[in-house]
Amino acid sequence: MAKIAPLSGFPEWLPAGRIVEQQVLDTLRSTFELHGFSGIETRAVEPVSQLLSKGETSKEIYLLNRLQAGENDRDAQLGLHFDLTVPLSRYVLEHAGHLDFPFRRYQIQKVWRGERPQDGRFREFVQADVDVVGQDTLSFHHEVELPLVMVDALSKLPIPRVVIKASNRKLAQGFYEAIGIEDVEETLRVIDKLDKVGPQVVVEMLAERVGASEEQAKLALKLAEIRATDGSFADEVKALGYTSELLETGLEELVNLVEGANELIPGAIEADLKIARGLDYYTGSVYESVLLGHEDLGSVCSGGRYDSLASDGKRSFPGVGLSIGVSRILARIIGRGVVEPTRKVPTTVLIAVNDESERRHAEKTAMSLRARGISTEVSPNSAKFGKQIKYADKRGIPFVWFTTDDGEQVKDIRSGEQLSADPTAWVPATEDLHPCLINPEL
Repeated sequence: MAKIAPLSGFPEWLPAGRIVEQQVLDTLRSTFELHGFSGIETRAVEPVSQLLSKGETSKEIYLLNRLQAGENDRDAQLGLHFDLTVPLSRYVLEHAGHLDFPFRRYQIQKVWRGERPQDGRFREFVQADVDVVGQDTLSFHHEVELPLVMVDALSKLPIPRVVIKASNRKLAQGFYEAIGIEDVEETLRVIDKLDKVGPQVVVEMLAERVGASEEQAKLALKLAEIRATDGSFADEVKALGYTSELLETGLEELVNLVEGANELIPGAIEADLKIARGLDYYTGSVYESVLLGHEDLGSVCSGGRYDSLASDGKRSFPGVGLSIGVSRILARIIGRGVVEPTRKVPTTVLIAVNDESERRHAEKTAMSLRARGISTEVSPNSAKFGKQIKYADKRGIPFVWFTTDDGEQVKDIRSGEQLSADPTAWVPATEDLHPCLINPEL
């Protein structure tokens, strides 16, 4: 048999890793619903014209073609979605007559990008998004609410602390215009690369791409250096000596965001004016984040306010949302053993089989336990009890059930304690019902 070559960029977790992933997804789902968001799932494909309509480049899109498709087959113009925001805009337009606004949606789904795989970046990965979409208008307070939803969700995961950083596109645009830079969108894209390429390269790129003078580039970098955990950053911006109506609006919004969010959850949000977000549909607050101790991973949760992502010509649907790169986080915490499940399988009890003639009895015992929500497996063979216990121990199964001359008994193979038990009444400790996630270093 030919050796199977691995396909990079398409993560597949082993069973233990899958337990971690499922519990992370379950936690995110329950937290989003706790905040009143409804779950949706959109189709995996969209027309390529729709995928290209928001400023993304074609190199990120995987095209979908049927093997027998003809040249004029419409399926040849379909692509796999590269995020969940563009599909959301189409979904809102298509179903607007059946949705209640503001529409509070969460979506946990796979996306695909034709990128070069590297640490934390994949071609196929899971994202978890929350958005609030309004009809024609959307109140600013949602720009405070949404990052707090993510702070709540991320704080419940068994991962290092995530810090949400925020800026405002009105602030940035107003400042760039005030210092005389005309191509604001390209300037934002360049500033967005600051952490990756460094300040000197950014100065060169601003000169080359937007014709910025050395003084303009230095001012843009000074703005990007400003950060604070309270509203004091506004004074630092004003001290740069430039102002405009748009800049003042952005400053006011960012102050309200940082101070309002931190009043509700202290330390939740940090103002960081280098946050630009390269996508051109953001119009207000923008957010990125870092996993403390793993800053090299890049942003694990990002998003922002968008006022014109969806429109049918008569109505517009502004929104604000954030997206968690679930696979990026999982790759780090699973790959480096930051988080592990207490066992590799969901099984709580292994039913030992004395000999094959008693397998039916073992299966009935298992059915009785399962009927009460206890994950149970029947031993695959009737080997000596020592080997059956070893089978359970290797998988982390905490209990082995025996049928003995003295009746039914269950053994905790961790402590060695063995007690009489009734399969219609016995229950394990709550923490043993399901695998738990732990940090081995704690």
